[in-house]
Amino acid sequence: MQPPHALHPKTPPPKHNLKMPQKPPTQHPPICYLSFLSSRVPPFHIYHSLFTIYYSPMPSPAALALRRFSRHPPAILGLIILLALAIACFASIPWTKSAYADQHQLQHVKEPPSRQFPLGTDALGRDLTARFLLGGAISLSIGIASALIAILIGASVGLLAGYAGGRTDAFLMRVVDVMYGLPYILLVILMRVSFVAPLESLLRHPDPHGHARWLSGDNASNWANILILLIGIGAVSWLTMARVIRGQVLSLRNQPFVEAARALGLPPHRILLRHILPNLLGTIIVYGTLTVPNAILSESFLSFLGLGVQDPLPSWGNLAAQGIDAMNPVHTRWWLITWPCLGLSLALLSLNFLGDALHDSLSPRRS
Repeated sequence: MQPPHALHPKTPPPKHNLKMPQKPPTQHPPICYLSFLSSRVPPFHIYHSLFTIYYSPMPSPAALALRRFSRHPPAILGLIILLALAIACFASIPWTKSAYADQHQLQHVKEPPSRQFPLGTDALGRDLTARFLLGGAISLSIGIASALIAILIGASVGLLAGYAGGRTDAFLMRVVDVMYGLPYILLVILMRVSFVAPLESLLRHPDPHGHARWLSGDNASNWANILILLIGIGAVSWLTMARVIRGQVLSLRNQPFVEAARALGLPPHRILLRHILPNLLGTIIVYGTLTVPNAILSESFLSFLGLGVQDPLPSWGNLAAQGIDAMNPVHTRWWLITWPCLGLSLALLSLNFLGDALHDSLSPRRS
């Protein structure tokens, strides 16, 4: 009997599903960042892996945060303004530290902005350009240092209270409640009265040859006042940070990875530093950024009241106070108050925009 395709020539012969044996694909070792040091991985795979890292459709959390940050034009503008202010103030310190107290002739007293004095002069004929730049460096330095002190104290108290719980948590939170009820101006005044004189004597302590060991004269008094001021502002600015960190630790300490670390017998300090603290870096960065403008504003307010940086050292706060004292209905002298207030406003707005953008970028609940 003939097969069907022989009886009907137009019928194609049946196809047999026979596959030729194929060679299995070559398995390359996993690619890492240092794989170019080994000759076992071809260069093409190295380039392909780097291309995948930078242009992957699923970017890393840092790339996502940077992408979300780039969607905030006010924050980008604020960052540019803040960098410009900081570079101008700190890069000019070699000039301003010797020119801020120079008194010129009487004909230059309260002179408006000109080619010789771009920002004008004050009531003693001193160049406001040098005093504005040095005052900005002092105000920004006090604000950043106070914020760092607040972050250190607040994060430590929040970690300890949230992880320990019980009586430790209750005691630390009652201390925070008591300090919330006290006016920070009173605390700073008490710290100035108690610690400025001992610190000034320590800075003036003579060496065996009879010379001042650290500083002498008015320099010791000025720097002792600045140190106590930034410590005092930082010592009363950590309360909100402590509450926020405590709440975050309370939500993290019952997570499975913390329970696993505790079951492995890790000590509490290692659990806090290696497992809980890395998950709080975003919150600490955000609230630290928002603490800096509050510290700068506190320093300016205290200097405006005469409790902060003392003349002849300038700051934006005491420059504004001197500008208000020099104004009267007959002679306005707008330049004495405009420049310090403008610098203070730009710095505070830039830091607030930056803090809001970081909060939106680093929040884990943002998509």
